[in-house]
Amino acid sequence: MIIVTGAAGFVGANILRGLNARGETNILAVDDLTDGDKFVNLVGCEIADYMHKADFRQMVTHGSLPSARAVFHEGACSDTTERNGHYMMDNNYRVTLELFEWAQAQRVPLIYASSAAVYGAGPVYAEDLANERPLNVYGYSKFLFDQVVRARFATLTAQVVGLRYFNVYGPHEQHKGRMASVAFHNMNQFVTEGHVKLFGGWDGYPDGGQKRDFISVDDVVSVNLHFLDNPQISGIFNCGTGRAQPFNDVASSVVNAISAARGQPELSLDELVAKDILRYIPFPDDLKGRYQSYTQADMGELRAAGYEKPLKDVQTGVADYVRYQIEHGYLKI
Repeated sequence: MIIVTGAAGFVGANILRGLNARGETNILAVDDLTDGDKFVNLVGCEIADYMHKADFRQMVTHGSLPSARAVFHEGACSDTTERNGHYMMDNNYRVTLELFEWAQAQRVPLIYASSAAVYGAGPVYAEDLANERPLNVYGYSKFLFDQVVRARFATLTAQVVGLRYFNVYGPHEQHKGRMASVAFHNMNQFVTEGHVKLFGGWDGYPDGGQKRDFISVDDVVSVNLHFLDNPQISGIFNCGTGRAQPFNDVASSVVNAISAARGQPELSLDELVAKDILRYIPFPDDLKGRYQSYTQADMGELRAAGYEKPLKDVQTGVADYVRYQIEHGYLKI
């Protein structure tokens, strides 16, 4: 059996599909469906069982959970604006620590979601303590567990892999609300309002010019499965593309992919701005000092771990995403 926590969430649901594509169906899906609408992410997936996260946690802490072949731990609060530190540290740090202790006792591989938020404002995004200064309690909750793994690295009984996700986008993120990717918000805003809004210039960057390492969820799944296939490798790895691309690239790719589906011509960034299709709004005061204006994953460790596949750039990945949304009826153009 393979366990996937956060299975009805964004990355978890895509990992389920990635496992199913390999013929893996003996899967325990763990999540919290208090928000019942998230069930749609499980539709179309083949699983053996579903368990509520509180019941799962109780079995883990009591040692009554049956052993498993591997665990993908994607369950967490991913809202970087959440300021309830007690909730965040229990939900993200303590739960992960409990699962880690169980997995080590059972000698079960654990592949878990860390985050590029551990790096804070950067500017260096390489897996080293000297580069890690989280800007919010979400980032700290991920950082602290990574420190536990480092401290225990020499005495591990089974594989442990932490993947520091950068800005992930792709299908099955609709439930995330304001925390969904900029690509998701851009495509829905363009279809409903006929234009796209981005943050204006701030922190030394021009309008729409803040840069992030945007990674397709397809590539995130591929990286996760790479480590499932290589249980001899443990460590903490960046999961990005190694490219920093501006938000303008995301918006332009969204608009042009939708326009292509409508049989309309591609427009340059200058043309999108001139036609008022791309608009800029003042940078929010509440995000100043708590916002990553630039991220770019150092990919050296992941490549050294044997992951050799190419990673999609924004233009390719976002166009694929838009086409998926249209073909599956999620985006009405």
